Amino acid sequence: MDEGRGPDARWDNGAWAEMNRSGSTLSYVSNLVSVAPTSSEPLIPSDIDGWFAAQGWRVRDYQRRMVDQFAQGRDTLLIAPTGGGKTLAGFLPSLCDLAKKKEDRPSDAEPALHTLYISPLRALTNDIERNLMRPVTDLSLPIEIGIRTGDTKSYQRKKQQTRPPDILLTTPESLMLLLSYDNAPNYFASLKCVVIDEMHSFTTGKRGDFTALALARLQTLAPDHVRFGLSATVAQPDKAAAWLGPTGAPADRIEVAGDTPPAITIIEPEGRFPLGGHSSRFAVRDIYQIIRDHRTAIVFVNTRAQAEVLFQQLWEANEDGLPIGVYHGSLARDRRQKTESLIASGQMRAVVSTSALEMGIDWGDVDVIIQVGAPKGVSRLLQRIGRSNHRIDEASKAVLVPTNPLEVVECDVAIQAIEGGHRDGETYSDGAMDVVVQYLVNRGCAGPLKKREALAEIRSAWPYRHVTKADFDAILAFAVDGGYALKNYERFKRLRQTSRGYMIADKFAARRHRMNIGTIVEYAKLKVRRIPSPKSKRGRVVGEIEERFVMNLNPGDTFAFAGETLRYQGIRDMAVEAVPAPRARPKIPAYAGGMMPLSSYLADGVRAVVSDPAQWHRLPDQVEQWLTLQSLFSDLPGPDGLLVESFFDRNDHVLLVHTFEGRKVNNALGFLLTKRMETQRLAPINFTITDYALTITSLEPVNSLDGLLDTDILDAELDDWIVNSPMIKRSFRKIATIAGLTEQRLPGQQRTMKQVTFSTDLIYDVLLKYEPDHILLRIAREEAESDLLDIGRLRGFLSEVAGKTVFRTLPHASPLSIPAMMQVGKERIRGEAQDRLMAEASHVQDYMNGVGDSLLDQVRDYVDRAAKQEPDGGARTPATPTTPGHGTA
Repeated sequence: MDEGRGPDARWDNGAWAEMNRSGSTLSYVSNLVSVAPTSSEPLIPSDIDGWFAAQGWRVRDYQRRMVDQFAQGRDTLLIAPTGGGKTLAGFLPSLCDLAKKKEDRPSDAEPALHTLYISPLRALTNDIERNLMRPVTDLSLPIEIGIRTGDTKSYQRKKQQTRPPDILLTTPESLMLLLSYDNAPNYFASLKCVVIDEMHSFTTGKRGDFTALALARLQTLAPDHVRFGLSATVAQPDKAAAWLGPTGAPADRIEVAGDTPPAITIIEPEGRFPLGGHSSRFAVRDIYQIIRDHRTAIVFVNTRAQAEVLFQQLWEANEDGLPIGVYHGSLARDRRQKTESLIASGQMRAVVSTSALEMGIDWGDVDVIIQVGAPKGVSRLLQRIGRSNHRIDEASKAVLVPTNPLEVVECDVAIQAIEGGHRDGETYSDGAMDVVVQYLVNRGCAGPLKKREALAEIRSAWPYRHVTKADFDAILAFAVDGGYALKNYERFKRLRQTSRGYMIADKFAARRHRMNIGTIVEYAKLKVRRIPSPKSKRGRVVGEIEERFVMNLNPGDTFAFAGETLRYQGIRDMAVEAVPAPRARPKIPAYAGGMMPLSSYLADGVRAVVSDPAQWHRLPDQVEQWLTLQSLFSDLPGPDGLLVESFFDRNDHVLLVHTFEGRKVNNALGFLLTKRMETQRLAPINFTITDYALTITSLEPVNSLDGLLDTDILDAELDDWIVNSPMIKRSFRKIATIAGLTEQRLPGQQRTMKQVTFSTDLIYDVLLKYEPDHILLRIAREEAESDLLDIGRLRGFLSEVAGKTVFRTLPHASPLSIPAMMQVGKERIRGEAQDRLMAEASHVQDYMNGVGDSLLDQVRDYVDRAAKQEPDGGARTPATPTTPGHGTA
């Protein structure tokens, strides 16, 4: 759980200690309606109050207020900093109510579900159970606590179906599965409280839409239950409160402010920050020294591949033999649980982790957080920092390790935002309609579904308050038989109409549905089986790896996984077999998702700092010199303008657009701009994107932006491109999977992503030809424009920079372009350039090969020269760096 503990307490018996220690203070504000308690009895039973006092703790005022809120039946959103006691506040009303009712309850009374706890993480439910058991055990409370997640054993699930616990800890997917059974009305009829933890992490996406519909169903089955939402970082509290409240009535809010801000610093490495890339190798010794100087550290990275790489590098530097582990979602459950146990008991000095550990789990002895790479979001960084010093009256400590100069600026902007109390995050929007399809089938599995009641239930969920009857009818018709183009196929018949309402078509449709409940669509994974030696026949599973990575391996290739180097032998029984190869240099697993997207708040902040020399004094000397060199050699992007640079590099002409608008905008602009370049016969070859820039290579030089970046690019090119782009098919694949047109899992079979993609591409082509107005095609188009491409933001950006674009033709790459030039991964443009390259025997070399060293040495020389100049307050004389064969600046 995310509450802190005393400095001397062990994890298993002190998880609620420090947050309730006497003497600590919190300030809080609320918009609660003052209603007098309906009874003169104390809301917190004396034995529970006495238990807290015996520990030397106290129940905080706002925690008592939550008990009062429950007594009055008021839904409440609690926003409190990590270590502030919010999870205890969410459960305390249930413990108090159950303790009172159990005293008067007959011994032969039927077991009934009282409280439902919903968490986005399986690991968090395990942590909550361990911490809840202490007061229950100490006070001998007759309260049963159960867990229902994908990891729950089948016999435990069967037991829970017939004998529900008092408190059930679950995930959104497992909750929806429970709602799909015909006993759901009886199972949830006694429900008194629902606690939704870490709301900020999932309520603004499809998983949040999915959960909102599940809550709407619970409201029908148990109309008197109370909802509590918990979060440490909410960017839009008004919207979050509206999401939480049923039938459009926003929940009350309690906002708790901590007294001690976090202590955050940017690392000062012994060497220099790399000018490009995302590798932290340059700072491994510095990171290791920070680990040595602290009791326990969590080293956060942004991808699973980075976790494996950094773990290997730290072990190479681990001259003291410190116990250091690695943790991410692809590791086997027993490996994750072992790591959790070791660090919780103080046996682990550091763990390298992805976002899998950034929420909820209480490790009070973690006294420093190391963030490697840019944070990508203020709220995300704050959430990670909260994992250290899980005590409300002590400052959390964090060290940021940016891996290139622009990441240094991003870290600085994030620190300034936290000091100013600013938050960012995804915005709340209307619910996704493909989730409604899944929900209707789920309702049909549980019993008869009546149209009017179902529509009212769906509209009672805040994301779906505006659903029209026409859209609902179209979605329901699709759930019945797939619609006009697909209704002749038995495979797509999932609901059937009866005199009592719509019901699931048959038991096989119900089984397929239950096996695929959820909104998380990902690449298929294969288990990784570690074989002790080439002669062994048996091994143990150490985790999972994505299928698309394995497709690139040949027998004998090595890869890093689960903290060691393995040599690939082959695939057998849907498992990758590999043997240890401790002295070999590994290839690195590639996981879906790539780098985290940059929040628009941080992107705007980075552009503001880069464009304003008055703010550079906060940055390390190297970065300040780098920006100074950029201003001398080329130009700076304006705070609300656009800088575009053109130069020649390694037989390619390069156009670099410094947008500072994030990956989705840059990705969309890359496709549209290269399409327009094709019409102007500039022969674009490929493009790469970062959060800050778009880089396009072409066979012909771009000497002018005339006609390239006009706002009409969204009208002339968008419609034709988006219909034929593979992007929209990717969007449709996800939508079709969530809506049940195809399944990732079938009885006794895990379908490969290749199989799923083939099926959805075929369905897409059929619908586009025979039913182009199909509601799923419309949803795919809308989702591609908003979620994948962010067309609205791109349109606003192009309008904003119109007339404010600075175009510079340079002899070679500028300092500001280096991070973008060293980005790995290109989107190939199919067109005239490809034909010409094939005809000319492909004289173009791979763009990234070898670019690092030459440009790095070149720009370092520029920086050193710029550092020796001391321009006065008047006009500056540009530096004159040269590149052989390309003239001077």
